[in-house]
Amino acid sequence: MLIDVNAYIGHWPFRQLRITTAEGLVCEMDRQGIDRAVAANLHGVFYKNVQPANEELAEAARPFGDRLIPFATLNPAYPGWEEDLRRCEGLGLRGLRLYPQYHGYQLAGEAALALVDAAARLGWAVQAPMRLVDRRGRHPMDLGEDLSPANYEAAIGARPNVHWMILAAAGLDGRRLPPEANYAVEISRLTAVLRRDIQRLLEGVGPRRVVWGTGMPLNMAAPALLRLQALDVEAEVKERIAWRNAAEMLGLVDLLA
Repeated sequence: MLIDVNAYIGHWPFRQLRITTAEGLVCEMDRQGIDRAVAANLHGVFYKNVQPANEELAEAARPFGDRLIPFATLNPAYPGWEEDLRRCEGLGLRGLRLYPQYHGYQLAGEAALALVDAAARLGWAVQAPMRLVDRRGRHPMDLGEDLSPANYEAAIGARPNVHWMILAAAGLDGRRLPPEANYAVEISRLTAVLRRDIQRLLEGVGPRRVVWGTGMPLNMAAPALLRLQALDVEAEVKERIAWRNAAEMLGLVDLLA
């Protein structure tokens, strides 16, 4: 079993993507042996009014309800997000993905935390990617900077009971995040062999706070699969990373048991 917590549909304005549709994403999941994926719509990163991106996602993901877990994109700095959140719930979206580095707000700011609180009342997990693309190859018009570990420390410290997922994470460990908080760290940027980043993360946060993702289609799935295969840990820990931790946070354990 594999659950990818970090996937997308849609176009990226700065380079061509091989996969842009829900159908294409599911086909690639089949090819890579991935059972389910949490997917958001990349269009929501760049639409001024992000709600049409959520409507696009809901329609595209509907035929793949047993494979895709659609997450809404909302901007707490944009007026009317409360109504958009209600509409997203009605559309069957099941979580929230935030992009403060593109939408112009602070992850631990008052507006963002109000949105996080509203999503948590729905029982949603809240995801925030540290980055979407590697800044070394970023287009000059792509102004989104990486979030820092301090951004997550402040936000998770302010709302420790929210189901947080830190996507494309690097530089985080158990010493920097509240020990009582409810969070998971996705490992697509970390190594299992050379620097052994994943092993150090496991030592710092424990095996129940690490989840697996790819970043498809902005990234290829193969490196993430190789990291998991090469990870020198017990089979039970590897199973937790591959799917069980994500399933518990997303409320899928009974469905997948």
